[in-house]
Amino acid sequence: MPRFFLSGGSSIAGGTAFILGEDAAHAKVLRLRVGDTMIVCDGGKDHHCTVTKITPNEVEAEIFEVVPCQGEPSVHTVILAGLPKGSDKTDYILQKCTEAGASEIYFFASSRCVARIQGDADKKIARWQRIAEEAAKQSGRGVIPTVGFLPDLAEAFNKANATALPLFMYETGERETLREAVESAGSIASAAILTGPEGGFEPFEAELARIMKLHICSMGPRIFRCETAPVAALALCIILIGYAIGALIVLALTLIYTWDRVLALVLRLLDGLLHKPKWAARRKKWAGSLTQL
Repeated sequence: MPRFFLSGGSSIAGGTAFILGEDAAHAKVLRLRVGDTMIVCDGGKDHHCTVTKITPNEVEAEIFEVVPCQGEPSVHTVILAGLPKGSDKTDYILQKCTEAGASEIYFFASSRCVARIQGDADKKIARWQRIAEEAAKQSGRGVIPTVGFLPDLAEAFNKANATALPLFMYETGERETLREAVESAGSIASAAILTGPEGGFEPFEAELARIMKLHICSMGPRIFRCETAPVAALALCIILIGYAIGALIVLALTLIYTWDRVLALVLRLLDGLLHKPKWAARRKKWAGSLTQL
């Protein structure tokens, strides 16, 4: 089913979705007709619609159902990747991290970054945003990730520390596994993942991350490319956080079930104790005393 986001002037009003601009032109390419169904995404909600009117510049559709988007993960994740060399690598990170469920994606400059933002930075960021939007449509996301550029590592650290679980991916030295970091955090609503450019991070940058209280994490014995590291770390992180939340739910249900069983056992023991011959007289005496009150 065709999927559109509320961007470029598109809106929802009075139970009707209005698709304008490039999306309206794209609807023509998709050969949408009156009576066809489509989905309009707005803030994590999917509006299921029936097309009622099509013009060269606008598509109108009547909304018949609104449901939460099933393509959104339960955790808000921020990807912070060292700016790689070559647009093919930045495009790959944007596409695959969007597909994997990232909420925000930022590139930053660090000591070993070879690439630099040349020319109009706003124009490049606008291009990145379009790539993220197309990937969100293709993968069934309910929101388009926010995309941007941070001029230095300090801003990346600040962005990471604004989340509940800041993770700094590093290939050497004393580290913890992603599983250990996630399990130690418990139930969380947000996380950040920092990965380096080609050549990784300088040792002093890793030490700064440690001072800034980021979790210094390992992804195992293998070394990932700069464009695959954020994708792999994000996918694993979302899975582990999902399992952690699921484990907490299972634990809570187990405790409730166990407490119920324990309580039932105690009541059975008390009932059996009170029905023994030596307690029968006392029980009758207590019952008689209660009736006199």
